[in-house]
Amino acid sequence: MTEPLRNWANNLTYSAREVLRPGSVAELQTMLQSRSRIKVLGTGHSFNDIADCEDTLLLLADMPQEMNISAAAGTARASAGLTFGALGAYLHQHGYALPNFASLPHISLAGAYATATHGSGAANPVLAASVVALDLVQADGQLLSLSRATHPDVFDGVAAGLGALGVVVSVTVATVPAFSIRQDVYLGLPFDAALAHLDEILACAYSVSLFTTWRQAAFNSVWCKRRSGSDASPADSPAALFGAAVARTPQHPLPGLDAQACTEQLGRPGPAHERLPHFRMDFRPSHGQELQAEYLLPRSCAVAAFRALLPLQEALAQAVLVTEVRAVAQDTLWMSPAYGRDCVAFHFTLKPDMAAVLPLLTKIEAALAPYEAAAHWGKLFAQSPAEVQARYPRLDDFRQLAATFDPGGKFRNKFLNRYAMG
Repeated sequence: MTEPLRNWANNLTYSAREVLRPGSVAELQTMLQSRSRIKVLGTGHSFNDIADCEDTLLLLADMPQEMNISAAAGTARASAGLTFGALGAYLHQHGYALPNFASLPHISLAGAYATATHGSGAANPVLAASVVALDLVQADGQLLSLSRATHPDVFDGVAAGLGALGVVVSVTVATVPAFSIRQDVYLGLPFDAALAHLDEILACAYSVSLFTTWRQAAFNSVWCKRRSGSDASPADSPAALFGAAVARTPQHPLPGLDAQACTEQLGRPGPAHERLPHFRMDFRPSHGQELQAEYLLPRSCAVAAFRALLPLQEALAQAVLVTEVRAVAQDTLWMSPAYGRDCVAFHFTLKPDMAAVLPLLTKIEAALAPYEAAAHWGKLFAQSPAEVQARYPRLDDFRQLAATFDPGGKFRNKFLNRYAMG
């Protein structure tokens, strides 16, 4: 390496002694056979060391980039290193769409699926819930194809596998017919009104996100992404939402920033892959220089959990750039924070100051502890290994699965040993 390899947020320098870029599955298989410890690095959007490895990192950007659709099966097969933005555009060109979408279209399919990353929507589970099959190269270099149909007993452990089972080289996902979304933003929703009507608000659109900077007792904005026909007009959405007025100009989730990087708003309908994300594919997303943490907890506890954070409002206002609240539907994936429970997600975009952020995360986690909050696998958290593991009732099954797929621990690292395998 000519220079240190860092993650997207620049808060982590990867420790690998070598970085490999296979150009084919055959080349990847050979590389795996001759290495003892190896991890795959996608687009580097994790904020912790879940993808780090002291020995070898694999970058799949030089692998063949393939996408194809099976209309009969209602599925699409894609190279695992592709981004959601690339797959979304391809599917739309052929009359299809993903039912749910990452808020950042820049992230890779395999990375998002492995970490049980989610989109938004009261009826939408994590993104990996759409995976119906995948191809994985095992520690010994063998290529294994798995599907929900052929491996029903273990596929829920494989689809969100934390990178512990092998190198995923392709994924097959369920698709739906292409659909349109219109995006309306509402400004200035008081906390009291939001908490009194939270279930109704989270269910009022296909995808809903509430944003607050904590500098006042209100959500600065509420982003409502509604399914829409191509002939929709701004008048088709209500002009107010429990006291919040519809925005007449484009907004950024972080008040005061240029909305040019954000997906189109003002009720103008467009393809789902261009509206469900918060940010456009051809712009750097969010704030850029930032840290992130996120916790999922039962949706039935959402109001109580949010109220538990209110005593921290002053501290949050000092360290947080913005907090997002959104719903995530339950799933059956063993290592998903939403396993068996409809969830609300509290997402914190934080200033790039680890010295200030880590003590604040401890306070946030203490406030949310009574509500069984599970941290996002790819973001920052201060929970102990025991606290992390307590959130996953199928953890023992996953450990057994990992031992079967990778008995020598080739795909383990310090993070996995600490929080999942220990």
